[in-house]
Amino acid sequence: MPDNLPPAFVGYPRLPGHQLVSLQGVDAAAFAHAQFSSDVLALPQQHWQWSAWLSAKGRTLAVFQLLRLAEDHVMLVFADGDADATASQLQRFVFRRKVKVQLRDDLAVAGAFTAPEAATGAAIAANAGGWELDLGSDALPRALRIGAADTFPAGGPDDDAAFALAWRQADLRYGLPRLEQSQREVWTPQQLGLDRLNGYSVKKGCYPGQEIVARTHFLGKAKRAVQLLHTRAPAQAGDGVQQDGVALGTIASVAGDLALAVLPLETSDAALQVGDAPAQRIPLLDGLAR
Repeated sequence: MPDNLPPAFVGYPRLPGHQLVSLQGVDAAAFAHAQFSSDVLALPQQHWQWSAWLSAKGRTLAVFQLLRLAEDHVMLVFADGDADATASQLQRFVFRRKVKVQLRDDLAVAGAFTAPEAATGAAIAANAGGWELDLGSDALPRALRIGAADTFPAGGPDDDAAFALAWRQADLRYGLPRLEQSQREVWTPQQLGLDRLNGYSVKKGCYPGQEIVARTHFLGKAKRAVQLLHTRAPAQAGDGVQQDGVALGTIASVAGDLALAVLPLETSDAALQVGDAPAQRIPLLDGLAR
């Protein structure tokens, strides 16, 4: 995919659909730590991690990047939009904490299929008016940049759509679920493979859904996880996956002819089908855990 990129992909095209929410104030990190699945208080400043917001039943509402930019500043990067609704819902839990939840539509997110200039792993590199993040590995290098909205002019509709698809497919190749509305509050973090990304903690204190996440982890009750499929025909999130005509699992995320399907951990090597079309298993890439 990144070997022969169109000219429009050179540089840092804007990633349409990506949105940002900032948490600012002396209680920003503590508030994020209490709401989200990752260990925010253990995260050093100018570093980032994968995280998720879960329902009380331990189902995944959103998966995002959590940046700890300063002692009083946490930034959330949502790849699948709906950040304004999430910000409004988070505001209901602020109570007396000294934290301001704000949708940052003054900032934009851009990406490139190239190694970062300064960021590496979980370490964030600050540059003039923004930040750079390492969102890849040697197998598939990518760099993400956040800056003022006018820093990354949008391309044409076709260019934006093509780049967004290429980026989304890269996410799925790493096992990063991209959840559309129909798949939110459906899956547990274990089913989505967020352990591969270090996206949740079973050691830190209470957060929404923590009891179910910990019970599943320590009792070994996780029976399903994501697998990457190449589909011969167009598929949609929510479609069933069959093996020898028997229902086996469900597609959670789609990007063109790639799909992340939640399947049993133990299955035979027999061929899979999505609808009437065959689907081929593809190994997931490692290297995106933070």
